[in-house]
Amino acid sequence: MRYLEDVVVGQRFEGGPITVDTDEMLAFARRYDPQPFHTDAEAGARSLFGGLAASGWLTAALTMRMVVGTGIDLAWGVLGRQVETLEWPRPVFAGDTLRVTTEVIEVRPSRSRPDRGMIRTRCETFNQHGELVQSFTSLLIVPSRAIEAKAG
Repeated sequence: MRYLEDVVVGQRFEGGPITVDTDEMLAFARRYDPQPFHTDAEAGARSLFGGLAASGWLTAALTMRMVVGTGIDLAWGVLGRQVETLEWPRPVFAGDTLRVTTEVIEVRPSRSRPDRGMIRTRCETFNQHGELVQSFTSLLIVPSRAIEAKAG
């Protein structure tokens, strides 16, 4: 398990692949983002996507699954405090195979809580062609080894 003291700027973690399944894509869209370009192939073909596109929120959920599997292994888990930016520069389609890269871009201890700190990460999701399909920057809460000393 990684604590704040184990995380350094520049560390990278890679995950995936996950292939986007048509049935899962449609079920997710019907339940959580029922817009025609996500639920109907003909409407998708007429849309600016030019085909049935996955919901960006499904892409985000698949990305989260891959991030957890990267080996980042933070002691409290991947505990998000804030998403600062979130972009979907390209659509994701059924059959696309995604992979993720997470890079630590800042590490800072808490001034008011010595048992924790924050790390800022940039997470990028790519399709099988190496094209960026999602990018976000977030703050994660990470425990300090001080919490281990306190418990012991």
